[in-house]
Amino acid sequence: MPIPAGGIVTAGQLARMQPTPYKAVASVAVTGPATNADVPGCSITLTTLAPNAIIVAETVFDFDPIGTVNGLSSGRLWIDGAGVGEFAVYQAGPGVVADRNSAPQNYREVIPSAGTHTLKLVTTLATGVNLNIYTTLIVTVYEVV
Repeated sequence: MPIPAGGIVTAGQLARMQPTPYKAVASVAVTGPATNADVPGCSITLTTLAPNAIIVAETVFDFDPIGTVNGLSSGRLWIDGAGVGEFAVYQAGPGVVADRNSAPQNYREVIPSAGTHTLKLVTTLATGVNLNIYTTLIVTVYEVV
């Protein structure tokens, strides 16, 4: 709802006008194989004050082979228990054992309801791949007035 010229701005409207940043960093490595494994430390619980808040998330998944890699690895943002948007992906060439990739991905999502929400990073890892502690999640929340 826009604020009309000459209108009175409430404290709640002012609170929602300021973007709110959050950051989480992986606390331990995850070793493959793994399917839809939570990334420890990369979880943010936040509260939105109004419906239809917009979140912008920037992620970096630090894939590090520790042996011969067998398959594709990926990471993704989950909001309130469901995967959203695109995957960050990593796949080494055949026989590669000394490779590394910090794969970024970004998201712009709408959270339809006000209240408490959990945003987290989830990974699927091929055999021979670690997801290291340099994995990060940065989220900025933009509330509607």
